[in-house]
Amino acid sequence: MPNPFVVLATAGYDHTIRFWEATRGVCYRTLQHQDSQVNKLEISPDKQILAAAGNPTIKVFEVNASNPSPILTHEGHQGNVTAIGFERDGRWMYSGSDDGTVKLWDARQGSRHTREYESRAAVTTVALHPNGAELLSGDANGNIRVWDLAMNACSCELVPEVGVAVRSVSVASDGSLVVAGNSTGTCYVWRLQKDAKTTAHFEPLHKLRAHPDEYVLKCLISPDVRSLATTSSDKTVKLWNLDGLGLERTLNGHSRWVWDCVFSVDAAYLVTASSDGSARLWDCSSGEAIRVYNGHHKAVVCCALNDSAVDAATA
Repeated sequence: MPNPFVVLATAGYDHTIRFWEATRGVCYRTLQHQDSQVNKLEISPDKQILAAAGNPTIKVFEVNASNPSPILTHEGHQGNVTAIGFERDGRWMYSGSDDGTVKLWDARQGSRHTREYESRAAVTTVALHPNGAELLSGDANGNIRVWDLAMNACSCELVPEVGVAVRSVSVASDGSLVVAGNSTGTCYVWRLQKDAKTTAHFEPLHKLRAHPDEYVLKCLISPDVRSLATTSSDKTVKLWNLDGLGLERTLNGHSRWVWDCVFSVDAAYLVTASSDGSARLWDCSSGEAIRVYNGHHKAVVCCALNDSAVDAATA
């Protein structure tokens, strides 16, 4: 039987979503996503629902049920949905798309979006600040924008490299750091501060050549804000110490591009998804792959993990 406290899912280009028994590496449930490939997955904080970003819809499935069909479908994007996430209480969702928009949705109702923000290029990544009041988006033209949800407008904009696509943005769980990875293999690290008007200020800290001349496909700050994980088109995953940005270890094992990653809540483990058709569970302290999740027939481009000990509903 799957562990109800650990929800692990993977998806990609074979039009399936697979749920895994994380410790044994056994797939215990497969959902069909016939409309398109799945670009991103996200599990709600209370572990009750799974959101799957496709082209051009977002479908919501029940995690702990036998129902194979989505319980909700969010329509409104006009292209691939490239980013999705839940706010901390799971009441609303956010998304980004290559149609150039960032949207907000009611997580429990299959209605059209409640808000929309216009970017001037395909949106590649969206992250929610832990204050729950700001979204950070990156786009194919190299722009990073902060969307203030109270102001309902963009409050800050910066361009680390003109014309170089931002592939991934990550915000530290304590709101202290922002990292953005791009198509030249570079990660930019900023300290994030606030002034009295709550406008975001980015203080440059480091320019990290994480995967030279390759794509950084995902950058992710660990929950304990001690490490940074980067995945790349060079087939590797790298773990960096955020105190000085030194390379801690390189995770080798995937044979094609590594698209996505997610940390366990204690930052001891990392799950990765790759075009080689597999996902892997890594021990961050040793750098060893302790589980390989095989079963997909095409590229695995997204993974989602929720192993938090306390449900959001009771927190």
